[in-house]
Amino acid sequence: MQSVTGKVPLQERLIVALDAPTLEIAETWLRELKGVVHYYKVGLELFTAHGWKAVNLVKNYGGRVFLDLKLHDIPNTVSRTLASVCEHEVDMVNVHALGGLEMMSLARKALDEYAAGRSKRPQLIGVTVLTSHDQKVLSKELGIRHSIKKEVLHLAGLVQKSGLDGIVCSPQETLWVRKKFHENLVIITPGIRPSGTEKGDQKRIHTPEKAIREGSDYIVVGRPITQAQSPKEAAVKIFEAISSVV
Repeated sequence: MQSVTGKVPLQERLIVALDAPTLEIAETWLRELKGVVHYYKVGLELFTAHGWKAVNLVKNYGGRVFLDLKLHDIPNTVSRTLASVCEHEVDMVNVHALGGLEMMSLARKALDEYAAGRSKRPQLIGVTVLTSHDQKVLSKELGIRHSIKKEVLHLAGLVQKSGLDGIVCSPQETLWVRKKFHENLVIITPGIRPSGTEKGDQKRIHTPEKAIREGSDYIVVGRPITQAQSPKEAAVKIFEAISSVV
């Protein structure tokens, strides 16, 4: 496992979240962003409604696919699910790191077995602490008594031990993860908000350029692009911002 920081082509470092209820809305965004954005996230909303049609739609527009299902179940269920996911040739897929060491290890094994004799497998990513959680949620609601930073670093250690490729964490933890794990984990960061945009339901955020500067390999952006008056123009501005620090 090695980080791809500095090696990811600039045009792939931005992942646009297709958080839409219908294929028609998602296709509107894909059409608008074609030629500018090359990587897209298909999450629970779109995938639950339309399944593999959503993934194929992105591929039809020449895009790469991050399948954001955050799998979290007993180890055998997750590993069998990932074997099925591989058949659809997505580029990245994730599981919840809170699923534990055995679940993540079997997940990696499932991908390796699929990849035997093939040219590639999806990158497998472990989700640490959701960007919608703050310290109050972590401590008082979830009963995790130590800090968000400590929890993210602990889960990142489990991810590395399990053989996964990287983690999802907020941009506020990226610098700490990079310092501890150096180039050994790929880091994907949601919670990205360009200057002047609303936080929405995200609590731990940074600007695109700060996230990249502190070590993010990929940034995930949804509403600041898809809900902009001109999604294409919004995406171009983000590329301009991150190009100044890569």
